Amino acid sequence: MSATCTSDLQSGSNEKAWLKILAKYRQPDVGRSVYELAITGVPFLLLWFGTWFAVHFEFWPGLVLLVPAAAFLLRLFMLQHDCGHGSLFGRRRWDDWTGRVIGVLTLTPYDYWRRAHAEHHASAGNLDGRGVGDITTLTVREYHSLPTRGKVAYRLYRHPAVMFGLGPAFLFLFKQRLPFGLMRSGALPWVSTLATNAAVAALAVVLIWAVGLVPFLLVHLPIVLIASSAGVWLFYVQHQFEDTHWSRPPEWNFPYAAMHGASHYDLPAPLRWITGNIGMHHIHHLSSKVPFYRLPEILRDYPELANVGRITLRDSLACVKLVLWDEKTQRLISLKEARAQQKGAPTASPPEAQRSVKG
Repeated sequence: MSATCTSDLQSGSNEKAWLKILAKYRQPDVGRSVYELAITGVPFLLLWFGTWFAVHFEFWPGLVLLVPAAAFLLRLFMLQHDCGHGSLFGRRRWDDWTGRVIGVLTLTPYDYWRRAHAEHHASAGNLDGRGVGDITTLTVREYHSLPTRGKVAYRLYRHPAVMFGLGPAFLFLFKQRLPFGLMRSGALPWVSTLATNAAVAALAVVLIWAVGLVPFLLVHLPIVLIASSAGVWLFYVQHQFEDTHWSRPPEWNFPYAAMHGASHYDLPAPLRWITGNIGMHHIHHLSSKVPFYRLPEILRDYPELANVGRITLRDSLACVKLVLWDEKTQRLISLKEARAQQKGAPTASPPEAQRSVKG
């Protein structure tokens, strides 16, 4: 993995300079945005009905279409994500209604999700601001202070089978049916979740009437489960990597935490496209108003940003075991390392306190 920062940048002054540079990329192209919607939404619908066709005529090899259908549903979520930041069209009403419509397909109440996600952006990397829109991450000290039951619960929560299997299914099928975390934040989260639930139910009734209950479940449920697991995986590796950044106020500051608390998940070109360039997450967190299709322009114009927080597909597989933040070495570590520390056994040498950006 590539290191990302130098000690003289801890103030965030360098990142503030990048904020000014990135501002010129914030203007969306409405025609391009409509085009991206079309080339994502239309293939998704065609693949969905292609899969139903395979089920209807019992052409079981056709079920392979479940995977690309899920991939395009994932890309629809990435477009919804840009709507939440007001960056797809740059017009609040257009973005909001587009996001709400897509939310019916992704089972994500748009206005509720948008507010929770905004809190995630505002507090990313802040150890005192954890709780909404994040993957729960404990420090080594917090973990060791838990009773046995709490430690077992945390290990189960962070187990891959839960994090990328049961967890996504629970999140998208059940948890997002109510505005958990924002239940006392006014009427909007409630209206968003209940209205989305009603629209999802209406669409499901129409499709079940048209194709039948069993074919509907055989088609749509696997698509949603595959897409949700992939989405949670992406969100996970964008912040849960060894050289990520966490700190507490007053040391914490937004520009620095935004750039260095998020990874550059350097994916192969086809995966970059289907994930809406979300792997360029360090740039996105620093300037979330930049449309997803303009993020590659920034790396093209400023290649020195490519190595900031860079992890490859292969690197990302090792991130699964990193579950605790070590405030001493300023890195994510595994439970095995945490237990070794507790027993006083030697652990891997900590990286340099701060590392330089590779140009």
